[in-house]
Amino acid sequence: MPDAEPHYATIKMYASREEIYPREAKGLYANWRWICVWLTQLVFYGLPWLSWNGRQAVLFDLAARKFYLFGIVLWPQDFIYLTALLIICAYALFLFTTVAGRLWCGFACPQTVYSEIFMWVERKIEGNRSARIRLDRQPPSFAKLGKKTAKHAAWLGIALWTGVSFVGYFTPIHSLLQEITLFALGPWELFWVLFYALATYGNAGWMREQVCKYMCPYARFQSVMFDQDTLMVTYDSRRGEPRNAKNARSPAAGSCIDCSMCVQVCPTGIDIRNGLQYECIGCAACIDACDEVMDKIAAPRGLIRFSTANALKRNFSPQQILQSIFRTRVLIYSSLLVLITAVFFGSLLTRTPLKLDVIRDRGSMGRELEEGVIENVYRLQIMNTDELAHTYRLKVSGLASASLETPERIELGGATSKAVPVRVHAGHGDGKPGSNQIWFELQAEDRPDLQVKEKAVFFIPRS
Repeated sequence: MPDAEPHYATIKMYASREEIYPREAKGLYANWRWICVWLTQLVFYGLPWLSWNGRQAVLFDLAARKFYLFGIVLWPQDFIYLTALLIICAYALFLFTTVAGRLWCGFACPQTVYSEIFMWVERKIEGNRSARIRLDRQPPSFAKLGKKTAKHAAWLGIALWTGVSFVGYFTPIHSLLQEITLFALGPWELFWVLFYALATYGNAGWMREQVCKYMCPYARFQSVMFDQDTLMVTYDSRRGEPRNAKNARSPAAGSCIDCSMCVQVCPTGIDIRNGLQYECIGCAACIDACDEVMDKIAAPRGLIRFSTANALKRNFSPQQILQSIFRTRVLIYSSLLVLITAVFFGSLLTRTPLKLDVIRDRGSMGRELEEGVIENVYRLQIMNTDELAHTYRLKVSGLASASLETPERIELGGATSKAVPVRVHAGHGDGKPGSNQIWFELQAEDRPDLQVKEKAVFFIPRS
């Protein structure tokens, strides 16, 4: 008997994408989502154009290694503030996720914000959900090509301006636009403008829900921060089931009429009636859609709503849900967040805008001059982080006869640093052989409170 022909089966490791055509949702949460869109984009696009003391208010000048934040100038030595800011963001993420799930994803995440903007453009050019579906199913035509070209041109325009605004945080925006108009953009600036623009165009225009479902790590570890009292978008199955597609007034029928509106408005294409899914970004579009349907059939709102697992299970009242928010986990996160934030802003606002580093001349451990005078040489690295120029007076202490053999007055411009060579003398017999501790004191003449003191070592040779 001849051998049977081998049977081959194709196994797909990645499900092919089905195009999602989200219907426009209208209601309370849709309004809040657009408020977040306007606020975030006014800040993002507007900050580079604000001026402060004759310069850009917010500028991360990597070439000069200075970060300007309104009246604050940060240097590489201030990296600790970035660390503290990241810790604050982490605790805020833990807190907000524990309390209300993925509100960040649904309302303020850049992926959500730009997807909303791009979908708005899409609706204005191609029409509503039904019109877009029909357009994509139509054979090629000049009308279809015209709409698609207009849509992608608008998308690319928004994406390019987004890229320019992003680079405007690192290169002064006025200089950047001048370089663009003169076709004199530097290679790195050109790269980042195009990179950020293409990322915006690709993520918000083409990938959309794919970013949330497959690229965003937050969807994968959110369950670690959820508990039974976390507010999330939920479907009340006890009230909604069994579904009643004909909306018959039967005592056994549920409130859900299986209209699928909650699915049609979902930007990730899930059915919230199947329970919590990692693809859900908490945008609450399904709540707005369901409430609108409930109004039409004269049924109470809230079939889909923000609630908790315990509230659904135990039928909590709104007051009981509110009380469950203030649980131990939330209180701990809140306390830590308030403490770290207070320390961060307190340290940032009260920091002294003057830094002093003392570096000994390693080529000379200390030398003896005439009449037994001992000389040590140092290099002072002085940094004025204030935007105003100051004249400082330098003093040395720690040894009774210690004196400066260099000018005591040092002038330094605003937001600049300067290396100053300094020679210090000490009389014969003052101090012990070997290392002696001394102090350099720097004080602004026009601001007595602007001062800093740094220790150093004065070396006396052994006889």
